[in-house]
Amino acid sequence: MPKHFEEAPGLYDAPIPETEGYVFNQTMMRIKDPAVSLDFYTRVLGMSLVRKLDFPEMQFSLYFLGYLDERQAAAVPRDEAHRTTFTFGREAMLELTHNWGTEDDPDFHYHNGNDQPQGFGHIGIAVPDVYRAAERFDELGVEFIKRPDDGKMKGLAFIQDPDGYWIEILQPNMLEKQRRDHD
Repeated sequence: MPKHFEEAPGLYDAPIPETEGYVFNQTMMRIKDPAVSLDFYTRVLGMSLVRKLDFPEMQFSLYFLGYLDERQAAAVPRDEAHRTTFTFGREAMLELTHNWGTEDDPDFHYHNGNDQPQGFGHIGIAVPDVYRAAERFDELGVEFIKRPDDGKMKGLAFIQDPDGYWIEILQPNMLEKQRRDHD
């Protein structure tokens, strides 16, 4: 089985046995107000809070969110220590970090990575129907950066979370579907 499925400069092709078992576990974003951000990620995007860790001596909290189907949700350990191990062993978790007190400062905000100077770009959420998702986001008053049919790239959207981070909303089969429709 090939290690890579595309060609690109700089790819290392030899096996690396030392990295067997590595898992891409999380992307961390800092948030100003956990009540506002958790509402957005759980109500608007439908994620589940899997683990919350508080660090009073350093005055911050971590919130680990993800998508779990019923089978996965049933496997989440009730014991906090086991749930922590479970959380750090899963793929594709979103870690929201709240530094205590930022929610009380009206002038406080984080850089979203897309304003100058650019850095971090966005996270991506795959949905079954990008147009239906966009309609729902409209109904919920979510702020759009790009609607599905804006610009040159049709069939994908970008929304903003409460801290201004960009979230790409994509339909996995959209590029394939668009190519078939044009052929």
